Amino acid sequence: MNWDFTYDVVVIGSGASGFSAAITSKNEGLESLIVEKEEAYGGASALSGGGVWVPNNRYLVEGGVQDSFEEAKTYLDQTIGDKVSDEMKETYLTRGIEMLDYLHEASEHLRYSYANDYSDYYPQLEGGKGEGRSIEPLIFNLNKLGDWQKNIKTPAMDTKGFVMTGQDFRHVNMITRTWKGKFRSLILGKRLIEHILFKKRYASLGQALIARFAMAYKELEGELWLGTAFTDLIVENGEVIGVKLLKDGIEIKVKANKGVILAAGGFSRNQAYREKYLPAPTTKDWTSSPEGQTGDILEPTIQFGAKLAFMDKVWGAPSVIDHEGKPFFLVADRAIPSMIITDQNGQRYVNEPTPYHEFVDKMYERNEATDGKAIHSWIILDHKAKKRHLFVGLFPGQDFPKAYYEHGIVIKADSIAELEDKLKMPYGNLVATIERFNGFAKTGKDLDFHRGETAHDKYYGDPTLQNPNLDEINQGPYYALRIYPGDIGTKGGVVIDKYARVMKEDGTPINGLHACGNSSAAVMGETYPGPGATIGPGMTFGYIAAKYCKEQA
Repeated sequence: MNWDFTYDVVVIGSGASGFSAAITSKNEGLESLIVEKEEAYGGASALSGGGVWVPNNRYLVEGGVQDSFEEAKTYLDQTIGDKVSDEMKETYLTRGIEMLDYLHEASEHLRYSYANDYSDYYPQLEGGKGEGRSIEPLIFNLNKLGDWQKNIKTPAMDTKGFVMTGQDFRHVNMITRTWKGKFRSLILGKRLIEHILFKKRYASLGQALIARFAMAYKELEGELWLGTAFTDLIVENGEVIGVKLLKDGIEIKVKANKGVILAAGGFSRNQAYREKYLPAPTTKDWTSSPEGQTGDILEPTIQFGAKLAFMDKVWGAPSVIDHEGKPFFLVADRAIPSMIITDQNGQRYVNEPTPYHEFVDKMYERNEATDGKAIHSWIILDHKAKKRHLFVGLFPGQDFPKAYYEHGIVIKADSIAELEDKLKMPYGNLVATIERFNGFAKTGKDLDFHRGETAHDKYYGDPTLQNPNLDEINQGPYYALRIYPGDIGTKGGVVIDKYARVMKEDGTPINGLHACGNSSAAVMGETYPGPGATIGPGMTFGYIAAKYCKEQA
């Protein structure tokens, strides 16, 4: 074999999983290379909320959260069940803490804070925590990256210096309702002034997560190749010894002395794979994942005998699609009062703030039960909700863009009956649904779907109300937007063991090949225990893979 380049470890993908693997490799004295297909690094992680869910970690302890291995294991058993082995769950719980400690010591840039009260997604289950187990990256000034800042992936929505953390958003969402909301908005105003006057380029959420990883990796003098696509594995005597890459139409062969780590994300942008594996209907137009997520690692690993799992599942993200075809992921939007979600028959079928992954599953269940009347569904709100809360990225009281009305993204009416007619719903259904909902709002009890009864529901609700998630829908005009079963990535991929080694169908590992993040079958199984339960495992098993490469060396 005529090699073009040689490294100890080659990492495919530049999201949080890939950076975790590459930083660990480099910090352990191994020559590492990150390969990224797109011209910007960061992958789906850069577009995410940046949360990291690792129970009982150092930042939770600092934040005063009482947690334990036993509680966390019980919670994973309650949520994941037997879809994932005890060995994998226990590995995650012990080595996730180890990973965060290791990265904390490896670089001063890898710093997080406890996301106060951002509840686990199922706090009502044994071991679940209403105060939450999520951490988020500290705000980061991108100017520190120097020449690396121009290639970091940018969020879909330009904040123009108005930068919010997850904790900020929760309070700013209540800017018209609470003093905390008003005070937190002043902090955002201060950042905006610093952005304008002092040219500080602040990043938060997923972009801050990746920026901090990139800063740490850059200071370790790690290499990052952009615009370079993975095409195949190079195998010798049953062991992966390198990769084939494609850059500017030229094939490059790179030897990996200690291992190849796949961290390239899932297949959400590959329509053929979606139709093969995911429930129908499905389209890549609904995904919020990056363009590069086309499942490039699947065919080469399948050819090598790799076992796959959870290929029929996505990290669900109920979304509104705008007039330009861009999805907007509805997170807090589904928790505000004076709002409901119905199928095309005008009937509620789910607790609206249900964790987004489960919400998408409920959409498919309802769609099947109603012969296709839940995809799409409708999110309906009154003028009071629009005036009080942030909604689809717009500030309280800010009208929808003119183009939303012109292209039918928003349907507006002066009465519920008129809205029902415009949405072509069966006569009287929506009127009856909202009358029933308003009755629940008066008593503070949702007798149909128990909205507002968990800490998770209440997190984005209005604390000034008897039930933070319930208020009457009674002030026109009224608005309706279509909701689709979007996603932030696919859950299926190659099965790995506790060393992040890719496993064959016969239960033996593929020597020299590791995987993490959405390239691997989700360690969270078919569920989503808490905010950051995609990124936390990805970082953990990226770290594990790199440590294994070092130990074997």
